[in-house]
Amino acid sequence: MFERNIKFPKETSFFLFGPRGTGKSTLIKKRYPDSTYIDLLESGTYRRLLAEPERLEQLLLKDKSIPVVIDEIQRVPSLLNEVHRLIEGKGFHFILTGSNARKLRKTQANLLGGRALKYNLYPLTLSEVGPTTNFQQVLNQGMLPSIYDTAKNIDPTKYLESYVQVYLEEEIMQEGLTRNLDAFTRFLEAASFSQGQQLNVTEVARECAVNRKVVESYFQILYDLLIAYQLPVFKKRAKRKLVSQKKFYFFDVGVYKTIKPKGFLDVRENEEGIIYESLVLQEIIATNSNLNLGYEMSYWRTTSGTEVDFVLHGQKRLIAIEVKRSANIHRKELRGLRTFKQDYPEAELFLFYGGVEEMIIDDVKVFPIKNALVELPSYLQ
Repeated sequence: MFERNIKFPKETSFFLFGPRGTGKSTLIKKRYPDSTYIDLLESGTYRRLLAEPERLEQLLLKDKSIPVVIDEIQRVPSLLNEVHRLIEGKGFHFILTGSNARKLRKTQANLLGGRALKYNLYPLTLSEVGPTTNFQQVLNQGMLPSIYDTAKNIDPTKYLESYVQVYLEEEIMQEGLTRNLDAFTRFLEAASFSQGQQLNVTEVARECAVNRKVVESYFQILYDLLIAYQLPVFKKRAKRKLVSQKKFYFFDVGVYKTIKPKGFLDVRENEEGIIYESLVLQEIIATNSNLNLGYEMSYWRTTSGTEVDFVLHGQKRLIAIEVKRSANIHRKELRGLRTFKQDYPEAELFLFYGGVEEMIIDDVKVFPIKNALVELPSYLQ
């Protein structure tokens, strides 16, 4: 299995959240093979601890140097009071994984008041899987770890279809996030047409024939479960009139392509370009989080239509990134980056494209997209 780039603290309790299928349990078992492991997906353990959370201490070894892992902590939020007590009073070290931080907040669960750090785990990155990976497979099937685990020998298409179905049935319905699965399914399909676009909630509601307020709540479910992102507009020191709408993206291109309808009339203009752009965003988000780089992420678009796909604002750097599907780059395609540079002379400019040569054009560093993503950690650090 692949070595993940994310780094965890030593001898400090922490939460690890992330969508299902991103490899949280596999990673924790690999990193902490001697831990006391409590799996709340195991029905017997779940029932016992749900009925009596105070039984948790009975399951722990006396050696407090051994970390305690509780997998899918959101299934028994009341356990967090016991975790709090055992951290404070007994000196235990906990690793708490979950795919639904929303449920913890909704139940007003004890989030340990700063006694546990919070981390997110995302799909694989190209820097983790390496340069020999088939890039077309990545564009078609996304980066969920099971797809690249040769020991599992799974069919990626069937896996992704099952993944979406399981999320609908288990995460959405069983957790009581919505009672109308048909409406939510129509919403997902309508939302897929907003991928990489400025989000118009009213239009999505009209497309799926669901009340606007309900659609707003559905989008919030996606954000809370980390299976979709909002990308705000970069407005610091703005010198031009800018748009105000956020952009919308599903968290993985394979999941996005599985949700999106596939009929003849469902093909979108520049669809391949949207997939390239979506992949770059998910790689940036994961790299930024895994390496704790601290960038604020946004996009930049003037009311006249001049745009930069991604802006990364950190303590020491300002980075603007444009993504192009085409194999050849002309200077006119650098207009957005050049305009951004006029307003922000300190910005570093990058363009990732579908060609094969590295070059520099008018202070813009131009890289083939696969190479750029494999080397992304070195570019951003």
